[in-house]
Amino acid sequence: MSKQYIPQGYHAKLSLYKTQLAIGAIKRTFEDALADALNLQRVTAPLFVSPTTGLNDDLNGVERAVQFDIPEIGGDAQIVHSLAKWKRMALYQYGFPVGKGLYTDMNAVRRDEELDNLHSVYVDQWDWEKVITKEDRTEAYLKETVQKIVSAICKTLARMKVRYSEINLDLREDVVFVTTQELEDLYPDLTPKEREDAFVKEHKTVFIMQIGDTLRSGKKHDGRAPDYDDWTLNGDLMFWNDILDRAIEISSMGIRVDAEALDRQLTKAGCDDRRSLPFHKMLLDGTLPLTIGGGIGQSRLCMLILQAAHIGEVQTSLWDEETHRVCGEAGIRLL
Repeated sequence: MSKQYIPQGYHAKLSLYKTQLAIGAIKRTFEDALADALNLQRVTAPLFVSPTTGLNDDLNGVERAVQFDIPEIGGDAQIVHSLAKWKRMALYQYGFPVGKGLYTDMNAVRRDEELDNLHSVYVDQWDWEKVITKEDRTEAYLKETVQKIVSAICKTLARMKVRYSEINLDLREDVVFVTTQELEDLYPDLTPKEREDAFVKEHKTVFIMQIGDTLRSGKKHDGRAPDYDDWTLNGDLMFWNDILDRAIEISSMGIRVDAEALDRQLTKAGCDDRRSLPFHKMLLDGTLPLTIGGGIGQSRLCMLILQAAHIGEVQTSLWDEETHRVCGEAGIRLL
């Protein structure tokens, strides 16, 4: 059974009809703002990939991809978890120049997701990726990119507030940056999630950096696949959400691995068997371009801007009977 948090006295800001109009407006407005801020071009993207390519995102390495056979090609296909690796290959195949990138609508199925107010089996996000130089592989460039994304979010919010007077959300545009090790040092007795909530509640808009490697405590803040983000140059963008009384992640992103970082992280993660996959070979021999990229949750952003209490209010998915009952009694309208 999924876990739900029911805010006291909650009611949706907009009617169902207005909510649908607002979702469309948010998506159109933010897409344009993001593309302009990061110099991105829209492309089409796959719903599924071949498991033999190594292109699917392995997430934390335990989630099962939805797989099915295609008799006409004599092989199997996997519905994507995300397009983290596919985008980098696409930049290479399409011949994108340095400083230019792509974005796309990514739709995924994550069958093993733990369901709650923020998590659904259905995942929709803007996946984006951009070609950079070796000199761009710095923390300063990462921070500059994060700030541009936050500014695009704030611009989108401002336009929605003009269009819908019911929205009274305020977001902090200036980002506070913190590393996972700094969080552990600040809150050694809290869990990683509790650390995030404590810090984001105080600072409102936060980018938590360096996710994936082991901290000084011997534990990880959170898991990251070893073959897309450089664990020293990545992070999660989080905003404080008063409706849910918690921090919510809007984007996971980072400067991607170069050959050296991939070599190091595959060994650390015990994934050396991936070195023989086509995608990983092209990374290790330097064929693929250096990139920065990430995913930005479409339903998460709509939730944030529309001040919704449940992701099911802004996307259509499947929920257990108890979730429908609890949400229905609380006036939370699941689509």
